[in-house]
Amino acid sequence: MEKYLDIIKNAYFGYWNYLKHQIIFPNNWDNYFYGLIIISLVVWGLEIVFPWRKKQSIFRKDFWLDTFYMFFNFFLLNLIVLIALSNSAASFFDDILGVVGLSISSFQLFDVDNLPLWLGLFIFFIISDFTQWITHNLLHRFEFLWNFHKVHHSVKEMGFAAHLRYHWMEPILYKSMLYIPIAIIGGFDAKHVAIVHFFAITVGHLNHANLGWDYGVLKYVFNNPKMHIWHHVKHLPEHTKFGVNFGITLSIWDYIFKTNYIPHDGRDIELGFEGDEHFPKDFISQELYPLKK
Repeated sequence: MEKYLDIIKNAYFGYWNYLKHQIIFPNNWDNYFYGLIIISLVVWGLEIVFPWRKKQSIFRKDFWLDTFYMFFNFFLLNLIVLIALSNSAASFFDDILGVVGLSISSFQLFDVDNLPLWLGLFIFFIISDFTQWITHNLLHRFEFLWNFHKVHHSVKEMGFAAHLRYHWMEPILYKSMLYIPIAIIGGFDAKHVAIVHFFAITVGHLNHANLGWDYGVLKYVFNNPKMHIWHHVKHLPEHTKFGVNFGITLSIWDYIFKTNYIPHDGRDIELGFEGDEHFPKDFISQELYPLKK
């Protein structure tokens, strides 16, 4: 027990010092704090210059709520619970494997250090994105998980910050699902992984932005605003019960598994979910909603 308490304590102090360093010393290219701010300002600027929904306000409905979610989920959540929980859970899992004479390295198929950097990062990106696509499907298919995911789907007007409006339980599920797949390819230098993360953040921001882009032929590879808005449609098409367009960064999984759906220009479709008029409007109530359900 003392071991896990030490892991939790070290996680808190370690992440707090890391966050302070990120804010005070912004001169590193892999600085997530200022990286998120820069990406957000650039995509917001694109929304302002090239708005898809002309009548939508620059400070759209729930703009400030989503901005709070963005910083809370990306930084404060890690400080409050996520890093400590992830580290202790990983250690507990390793201990369980140790009982049967295994370790997490037992699942490793190859060492990315033996591959060219670009190839290792590409494999990491493909595996993590496909695992997230599967996880996203699960969030829609099981009512228990869907009640948490409703927070994200309560967005009524799309904008870049809606990307990071989600319940704090979601990253726990995503990280849990990613644990074994990532273990298969071994570890990466954090600075190298930042390249993939910044790319995913940018695509995610663009997907939720007030932009009418689909990237031409690349729409069959990358998720895009014209595709993702149909994921947020309030009234699902008759042929599906759980949703469409589950892609996170890549759209290719939806085309492969036939969950793609773009019947027409979705610029003015109603967003949300059935019964969202009764869904809480403030942060605290939204966080408590799944627990009450």
